[in-house]
Amino acid sequence: MTEPLTERLAAIVGAGHVSTDSDVLTGRSVDYTGRYRGHAAALVRPATADEVAEVLRVCRDAGVRVTVQGGRTSLVAGTVPEHDDVLLSTERLREIGEVDVTERRIHVGAGVTLADVQRAATAAGLVFGVDLAARDSATVGGMASTNAGGLRTVCYGNMSEQVLGLDVVLPDGAVMHRHSRVRSDNTGYDLASLFVGAEGTLGVITGLDLRLHPVPRHRVTAVCGFADLDALIATGRVFRDTDGIAALELVDARASVLTAEHAGVNAPVEGAWQLLVELAGETDPTERLAEILADAELTGEPAVGVDTGAQQRLWQGREAIADVLGVYGPPLKFDVSLPLSTIKDFAADAEALIADHAAEAIPVLFGHVGEGNLHLNIVRCALVGEAEHALYSAMMALIARHGGNVSSEHGVGTRKREYVSMSRTDADIAAMKAVKAAFDPDGYLNPAVLFD
Repeated sequence: MTEPLTERLAAIVGAGHVSTDSDVLTGRSVDYTGRYRGHAAALVRPATADEVAEVLRVCRDAGVRVTVQGGRTSLVAGTVPEHDDVLLSTERLREIGEVDVTERRIHVGAGVTLADVQRAATAAGLVFGVDLAARDSATVGGMASTNAGGLRTVCYGNMSEQVLGLDVVLPDGAVMHRHSRVRSDNTGYDLASLFVGAEGTLGVITGLDLRLHPVPRHRVTAVCGFADLDALIATGRVFRDTDGIAALELVDARASVLTAEHAGVNAPVEGAWQLLVELAGETDPTERLAEILADAELTGEPAVGVDTGAQQRLWQGREAIADVLGVYGPPLKFDVSLPLSTIKDFAADAEALIADHAAEAIPVLFGHVGEGNLHLNIVRCALVGEAEHALYSAMMALIARHGGNVSSEHGVGTRKREYVSMSRTDADIAAMKAVKAAFDPDGYLNPAVLFD
């Protein structure tokens, strides 16, 4: 990083928003899990799309690579720089527009947190369709870039279903405003969709039009215990296809032990596996819940919450998992989507594989079972270097053998780029690289992400 380039960046965004301080850069060059670290040369924090555009032009002309950062909650090292990059943070893109209650939409800056969007929607009597445990720090720009899913995907879909329009700065500094007020618009390419899930490799999202939804009048939540994972899956299939399904979450009892011991949140039911289910609608769904559970192979009576306070208490165990996973150090994380029919076999095979590589480690499985989108976390995993890579590669191969996808909702980032061919054909990868080359022929934007 040369002094003239730093001065040019400061002239764009202000000297107070450019940093080359080593402590600042070190803190910004580690991923959310704490397992993966990189190197950066400078941090720049633009406040407008035009400033983002100028920053990109200056960096491209100087031949400097750029890594884009939002809330830095990536679990696949998607914001970890590898080439002494300039870190471009979207944290100052914090505009929150007024909620259009009639059209159920809102325009926000890419640096707005999920929690802030949720608060704005709630104040207007509406709800935003995506929810994550990292809601207080995850930014909607980053969530769109990774096409995040989360706790409500079974009801509302991923971020791609919530994005109605985008402001994007392209790698050459051009600013694209893709907005439409009409509900049906089939004019040319669906460009906005191209940037959702692209992990910042094609451009920098600076603003979003987001879809909002009406709040259901009634809601009921239950946590059910199962001794057998196949029995839980069978019940989950029924709920998945039930009108009004709002959430469907699998929790491994080993996760419940951790939340009880380290967060003071006890499991409300017994069983090796737990299923959190929530139904919602314009009419009370409690009777529908009871009918489905009457045929389920439960370990005992389910815990049911019909009022807001009871529902929040039932959610505590699921919500607490993310906070306790790091109690023994950074966990090794896998984000996988699997056919429901293979989940039980995968869970058993994964446990055996982990025991072979790290006998002291604890496998913890949880996630969004309605989509087969599960999070396998290896807690107390002391492996590093080649030993860690050997376990990671073996797990990726196991996922592929069970018909799964190596990346479900967390994206590829830098952590999974060598495994993309397990889920995409050579033709798929070539097409994606062609799109990348068309938008970013210099390959300077998020260069470590997605591709080898």
